[in-house]
Amino acid sequence: MLARYAARINGIDTMVITKLDVLDALPTIKVCTSYRLHDAELDYPPTNIAVIGKVEPNYEELPGWQKPTNGVRRFDQLPSEAQNYIARLCELTGARIGIVSVGPGRDQVIEVNPLF
Repeated sequence: MLARYAARINGIDTMVITKLDVLDALPTIKVCTSYRLHDAELDYPPTNIAVIGKVEPNYEELPGWQKPTNGVRRFDQLPSEAQNYIARLCELTGARIGIVSVGPGRDQVIEVNPLF
């Protein structure tokens, strides 16, 4: 997945998720977990421009939460499906999530303690 690759090559150990609220209405959320090039499964996208167009993403579908998150101010108040989505992103990227925003306002930022 591209986020895992970016975290690894840049030494990122903490990331931010913005606009989590945009996903509120979705029944499922697709997350790219790897890539397929011909018969090979790749953890990272190829850097060769000649083959990048031949790569297909492999997706994992996670359940959506279909509940509004824009009023949430603490991580433990997020729907369990949203918490699981964030936990899965941590697993896939190898980085923890430090901040989650659930709207455009400054008061719509949730600081995440090192839970993952």
